[in-house]
Amino acid sequence: MCICVNCHYVDSCVTYHAVEGQHQQPHLTETPDFDPNEPSINVNIRTKDDVIEMEWDVVGCLSFKRETGKWSKLRPGELVPT
Repeated sequence: MCICVNCHYVDSCVTYHAVEGQHQQPHLTETPDFDPNEPSINVNIRTKDDVIEMEWDVVGCLSFKRETGKWSKLRPGELVPT
């Protein structure tokens, strides 16, 4: 799971904005202005019925500042991305 969902900077982070784009999800912000320090992204690639699926998850970041449930506070009632 992407650590960004519990990060203080999730709604202003350029890296999370790029991950949203890869997943074709609505952006938390259209103009992110926080450039994190050394984010690490895992990309899992799977084939399913001759279709290639890619899952992008930020798994590390030197700028990570824990704010448990930050994504959920911004999108109440929506399922947390996994």
